[in-house]
Amino acid sequence: MKLVGYCDASRTLLATAEQMRQLDRLANEKYGVPSLLLMENAGKAVADEAVRRIGTRGLRRVVVVAGPGNNGGDGFVAARHLQATLLGVTVFYWGDRASAKGDALANLELAEKERIRIDYSRSIKRLRKAISESDLVIDALLGTGAKGELKPDYAEAVAAINLSGVPTVAVDIPSGLNADTGGVLGPTERLEDIGKAAVKAQTTVTFGLAKVGLVTWPGAWYAGDIVVADIGIPQEAYDWRAASARLLDERCAISVSLATARNQDAHKGDFGHVAIVAGSVGLTGAATLAAMGALRIGAGLVTVLVPESLNDIMEVKLTEAMTIPVPEGKARAFGMASLDKVLEYVGKWDSVVIGPGFGRDEDTIHFTLNLIPKLTKPAIIDADALYAVSRDLSVLRKCKAPLVITPHPGEMATLLGTTSAEVQSNRLEIARAFAKEHKVTVVLKGAGTVIASPDGTAFINTTGSPGMATGGTGDVLSGMIGALLAQKNEADHAASAAVYLHGLAGEIAARKLSEPAMIAGDLADCIGTAIQELQEQGF
Repeated sequence: MKLVGYCDASRTLLATAEQMRQLDRLANEKYGVPSLLLMENAGKAVADEAVRRIGTRGLRRVVVVAGPGNNGGDGFVAARHLQATLLGVTVFYWGDRASAKGDALANLELAEKERIRIDYSRSIKRLRKAISESDLVIDALLGTGAKGELKPDYAEAVAAINLSGVPTVAVDIPSGLNADTGGVLGPTERLEDIGKAAVKAQTTVTFGLAKVGLVTWPGAWYAGDIVVADIGIPQEAYDWRAASARLLDERCAISVSLATARNQDAHKGDFGHVAIVAGSVGLTGAATLAAMGALRIGAGLVTVLVPESLNDIMEVKLTEAMTIPVPEGKARAFGMASLDKVLEYVGKWDSVVIGPGFGRDEDTIHFTLNLIPKLTKPAIIDADALYAVSRDLSVLRKCKAPLVITPHPGEMATLLGTTSAEVQSNRLEIARAFAKEHKVTVVLKGAGTVIASPDGTAFINTTGSPGMATGGTGDVLSGMIGALLAQKNEADHAASAAVYLHGLAGEIAARKLSEPAMIAGDLADCIGTAIQELQEQGF
């Protein structure tokens, strides 16, 4: 997903389908903007994007697939503007002529008066032929109000668009996507049905605000590049407090101390001391990666607390971080014997990272459940510590210090007693609900990482690379968040900045090494380059 165009009023705000309907209604009823004008502006924005993609030199053919609702009305407006630029336009109307009403009907009738070619046959054969002879398809079949599985004739139209290979511009949202979750509405049970699930667009021109479903997966894949078009809604109508969420871009993320120049008389004590409680036999790499994440993003000091039998290993692996051996359990992991010593140290410093490489020994689980309620400094709960927390979620609310949890979908599913598929089906609302209920900041990792705060605010990240799907990248992130917490940033600010930079570092590592070849250590090594890129942009 890439945001390639936007109107300043709505740069990062995200809306659900219902919120966008309310905003349209507000523009009409409070600010006096006619709904026909909103539709006119929307359709023209689509036409402008179509012309930008294919130009007007020579004969250019465009097929518009229009449904009976307002999305189809936008398509008719686009067709009218395209015909005015001397492009050859054919509209396939996928509905009963008698079912059109309101603004959509008005624009259908106007298109008829202007002699735009309209095919009412709903013939898949004719649609396929027309698309095969076109330079561009405009998908105006279904809009943000679509719910439930696609009807067979709509699924066939979606397949005709997808299988053609012709570039497609979607109107507001690709047909077949759920605007609120990014899930697909079409059939997906059989392999041969995948092409019918939703339109795969190269560009989506969405109106007023980007929709949540365009930036969450798999919707982001179907949407392609996203253009957020200004359709005439007054700027004062936009209310960031009422938005469903915000896109996490560089402006939102870099509102923390890492973006500021260091004073000439700065010393290491100015930039926080992070305690990392991590590692067990066979899993010392997780502790190392968390430490490197904290150091690379600018922590002044990092101390890794490890089970005592592993300390010599950690001293070899870590040069810039300090280590402290603590008593351990029988599994060469943290256990109840570790608790007093760990509490003694973590209370001295500025933040604590708990969980990377813990393992799942019962003694370690008991240690974790006894440690968290006693924490007095901001903490990140990650990895196997989350598995322990799933035994007793009440420990989160018992802790009086700010907490950030960093589950991947599988870990979130374990916390909730559900499945990864269920978590992935509505990532934003699941993360937000958990944050509110348990009074923690949730970083739900994955493509389009969600950061949700206890007050209900949420961000969806815009950086990252498939190359980050390798062991240890989450450990790097936990260390990064720990460092920013140690520098006295609020939990949601620290999490947001770390997630954004983590994803950007992943993109840089993938560019340097390729997605298959990059490993978690490469990502940590690229954090500095990511910070440099943002500083060069003025952030």
